[in-house]
Amino acid sequence: MAKCSLPALYLASTSPYRQQLLAKLTPHFTAIKPEVDETALPDEAATALVSRLAITKAHAVAASLTEGLVIGADQVALFNGQIIGKPHTRQNAIAQLSQFSGHSVTFLTGLALINAATSHCQCVVEPFTVCFRSLTSAEIIAYVEREQPLDCAGSFKSEGLGISLFSALQGDDPNSLIGLPLIKLLQLLRNEGVNLLTAGA
Repeated sequence: MAKCSLPALYLASTSPYRQQLLAKLTPHFTAIKPEVDETALPDEAATALVSRLAITKAHAVAASLTEGLVIGADQVALFNGQIIGKPHTRQNAIAQLSQFSGHSVTFLTGLALINAATSHCQCVVEPFTVCFRSLTSAEIIAYVEREQPLDCAGSFKSEGLGISLFSALQGDDPNSLIGLPLIKLLQLLRNEGVNLLTAGA
C-alpha cells in the first residue's frame, strides 16, 4: 500500500501542554511562537476573544509560510460569567480554588486551522466544564503546594493531581481542558484532506 504523505504541520504555540497533546497524534510538527497581542478588546465576549486569538495566532505563523497547515489555539476560563486568569502566585492560587469550591468553572478553547497555501481558515470553540467538589482549606493548600499550578488558568492541572479536586467533568473532549481539543482538531484536519490515522501509514 502506498504511503499517504503528511503536509507540514505547525503549532502556533510554545505551550508545553499543547505540544504534548499534539505529540499524541503525530511527532511530525513544528512549534513556533506567534507574536500576538493577547489583550482583550473592549467589551469583547469570551467566545469572540478565544476565536479571534486562535485565528490571529495561526495567521501570525502562516503569514511566513507558502504551504502547510497551521494550528492556533487560545483558552479562557469563566467563573460566574467573568474571565479568570492564571494565578501566578501561591496566594492567588489558593484564593481561586477557595472560590471554586462547590462550584463550576467553564473553559472555552478556541481552535483554528489555516492552510498556508490556500489561506482557508476553520475555527471552532470547544466548551468544557469542571465541577469542583467542596474543598477544605487544608486540601487546597496541600494541592497548591504539591503541584504548583501557578501558570494554569483555574489554578489546577487536570492531567495531574487536579483531578482530585473535582466531582464531575462535563464536555466532549477532556483534552480541551488542557488547551487543545484533539477530537475537533482531527475533524478540521480531515476537512483539509488529512487523516492522521492513514497519513504516513
